[in-house]
Amino acid sequence: MKILITTDWYKPVINGVVTSVVTLKEQLEELGCEVRVLTLSESGRAYREDGVYYLSSLNASRIYPGARAVCPPCTWLDELLAWKPDLIHSQCEFSSFLAARWIARRLRIPIVHTYHTVYEDYTHYFSAGKPWGKQAAAWFSRFVLERTDRVIVPTHKVAVLLQGYGVDRPIDVIPTGIRTERFAPQTRGQAAGKQKKERERLRESLGIGKGQVVLLALGRLAKEKNLEEIITFFGRLDEPGLELVIVGDGPEREALAKLAGQQKGRERIHFVGMIPCEETPAWYRAADLFVCASRSETQGITYLEALCSGLPAVCRRDACIEGIVRDGWNGFVYEREKEFAASCRLLMRDEEKRQLFGLHAVQTGSEYGARRFGERVLQVYEEAMAQKRKGAHFFSDFACQIRTYVL
Repeated sequence: MKILITTDWYKPVINGVVTSVVTLKEQLEELGCEVRVLTLSESGRAYREDGVYYLSSLNASRIYPGARAVCPPCTWLDELLAWKPDLIHSQCEFSSFLAARWIARRLRIPIVHTYHTVYEDYTHYFSAGKPWGKQAAAWFSRFVLERTDRVIVPTHKVAVLLQGYGVDRPIDVIPTGIRTERFAPQTRGQAAGKQKKERERLRESLGIGKGQVVLLALGRLAKEKNLEEIITFFGRLDEPGLELVIVGDGPEREALAKLAGQQKGRERIHFVGMIPCEETPAWYRAADLFVCASRSETQGITYLEALCSGLPAVCRRDACIEGIVRDGWNGFVYEREKEFAASCRLLMRDEEKRQLFGLHAVQTGSEYGARRFGERVLQVYEEAMAQKRKGAHFFSDFACQIRTYVL
C-alpha cells in the first residue's frame, strides 16, 4: 500500500504532531507500506530528501507561533501524482491539508485525517477575551473534517468534542503509540551503567546535588501548556529538597523565566531549552517525577514517554489522561494547589512509594506500543479504501460513529 502523509511540521521540528508522524511512518514501513511525506520547508526553499518532500513556505507566526504558509509554486505535487498513492493521511488542517485535498481529488483517493489539536484551547492567539473564538474553532474543525473520509483522534475526549461540533464522519479513537524501548529504564548490565552515568552527568550540568528530587516539565513553552501554574506552585511549595527542570522552548520562554526569577527557591528552577529528539529519553531518566498542568492536550505523548521512563506523574486532572495517569497507582492527579503540594511532598519523602509508582508507570507506558498503533491505523486505511471503492463518500450507517481501539 502506498501512503502519502501530509503535515505542516516535520523533522527537525520537535512537537507532538511530529513525534506521532515519525512513529507512524516507521511502523507503516515495518508493516510493508511504501510511505512518503509532504511537508513545509523551514528554510523557505523547496527540496526533497529520503522520501520527504518539502514545499517552499513563508513564516506565518502572526497566526500562531511557529506556523508557516505554503508559497506557490507547489513543487513536487506532479511527482507525487505520478507516484499514485493509494491513500492520503493528513495530520494538519492548514497548508498541507490544501495540498492533500488537491492530490486526493485528482487521484480520487480517500483522505484519513488525524485531529491533533483542540483549537478552542488556542483561541487566545487570535481572539483573546472574545466569545466568538470557540465558535470559530468549532466551525473551522467541522469545515475541514467534512472534507475527509475518516477521522482519527487520540482520545475519547476529542471524539466527543468533535461530535459536539457536528462532525459527521466516522471517528476512530487510536492512542498514539511510542517506541517503548527508547524510554524503558535498564536495570542490569552495561546499559544500566551507561544510563546511570548519563543521569548523573545531566544533573551535574545543572548544578543539582545528589539526593535532590527532580521534577521534570517537558514540552513546548506556550501559554496553553499552563507552565506558569507549575512554576508558581513549585515556588510556594518551598521545599529545599526539590528541583524543577523545564525542558523545551517556545513563545512563553521569556515570561516564564521572569516568573521563575520571582519565586522562592528560584535557584532550583532550571531552564534547559530545546534539545535534540534523541536526547529526550536521557532527560526523562535524569528526573524523578513528571509534572504537567496543561489542559489543552489531545493525548499528551509526553505523559506516555514519562511513564514508560519510570517516572511517577503529578498532573492536573484532564479527560485526556483518564486511564493513563492513575491516581494513587502510578502518580497523582490534582485540581487544587494543596493537592499538587501534598503529592510532590509525599513522593519526595517516600522513596519506597516513589519506586513502586515508578514500576507501575513502566507497566502503563508499555501498554502503548508503537507496533499496535501502526496496525490499528492500517486497519482504518483498509476500511477507508473499501468505502471509497464502493462509491460512497461516507456511509450513513457509520456517520458520527465513534470506535475506540485499545492498544
